[in-house]
Order: sequence, then C-alpha cells, then structure tokens
Amino acid sequence: MTTDAPFDLGTADRLLSTTRSVRKRLDLDRPVSREVILDCLRLAQQAPTGSNSQGWRFVVVTDPELRAGLAQCYRDASAEYFGSARPGAGGQTDRVRDSALYLREVLDRVPVHVIPCIRGRADGLPNAQAAGLYGSILPAAWSFMLALRARGLGSAWTTLHLGREKEAADLLGIPDDVTQVALLPVAYTIGTDFKPAARPPVEEIVHFDRWSE
Repeated sequence: MTTDAPFDLGTADRLLSTTRSVRKRLDLDRPVSREVILDCLRLAQQAPTGSNSQGWRFVVVTDPELRAGLAQCYRDASAEYFGSARPGAGGQTDRVRDSALYLREVLDRVPVHVIPCIRGRADGLPNAQAAGLYGSILPAAWSFMLALRARGLGSAWTTLHLGREKEAADLLGIPDDVTQVALLPVAYTIGTDFKPAARPPVEEIVHFDRWSE
C-alpha cells in the first residue's frame, strides 16, 4: 500500500478508471465555452513529447457548417466499416457498435470537435520513427480527455474520419505536413456517474521479464 503519495489516490484513481468513451451521454444542447476547452488544452500541453519537440496542434471546431462537413467525412469514411461490422451475439460488443452508430448520426450536433494533430508525417517512416511521431501527440490527447472528465465533460476517441483525412484537411485548412490523429467529439455529459469498465485480471496481460503463455 502506498502511504507517501503526493496526490489523493482515491480521486486520481477514480479519474483514471472512469474516463470513458462517451457517445450516447453527450449533451448535444448544452454550450461549451472556449475557455473550458483552452483550460483543458493548457493541461494537455504538459504531456511529454519526443525530444521535447512540442509539435502538437489542436484544431477546435465549433462552427456548425464545419462540424457538419466533418460529420460527413466521418459518415463517408465509416460506411464500409459499419457495413462489415455485423451485429454479434449481443453483449458489450453490440452495445459499443450501437453507441458508435448513434455518434455517427449525431456527430454534427456535438458542440465541439477537437482534432489533435502533430507536425510531420508517418508515411513510409521506420517503425521507431512512426512510433515517436504518434507518441508525441497521444499523451497530450489523453491528458486533454482526462481534463475534460474532471470538469464534467466527455469525449470519445474516434479515428474513422481519417479515411477522408485529405477532405477534412481541406475543409479546415490543415497543412499537408501535419498529421491528424483523431477526432474528439466534446460535450458536457448527461450525468457524471461513470464506472470502471469490465476488464480481465491484469495478471492475464502482464509478462514479467519475458513473454510467456
């Protein structure tokens, strides 16, 4: 048991274990101020980046016409995915699929779309360099989502629009040498009573010293 932690572990652990992908419980009608988005992005800036490059960029989209354009990119790019992802035998997989389909239909109504970006392209890079590029933006994006949760807002990590990345870039004026890594729909949540998700025992996914069955 840790007794000398510099933070309240109960609060920190609750934040980390209940920051969910929120879709159906996004409040589509409550406005989100620019100030709260900037507050969360200031915290995201404290995340580590490779070689301290600080190449992160965040495109925050609130204009209704631009949100509609992004939502159309998402729908066009996701058509094949949802067409092939057939309902299963029920349970959590079908619930996630159902909530993803819901988000697809209402994405244009979500008050804020945030696109985390990183300067540079991974196209054709060796794995180590590509990992470094994405590793320089993903921690900041996750910090942003944690900061949202702490303030009563939610989001979901979505990447399907990247099938139309060029169209989205043209819509938003994103330069060719910048990589989009996700589209985060942001809104206040309907209620804040999120719970930890069901996961297998950690011992089943951890290998000490060497990979073993």
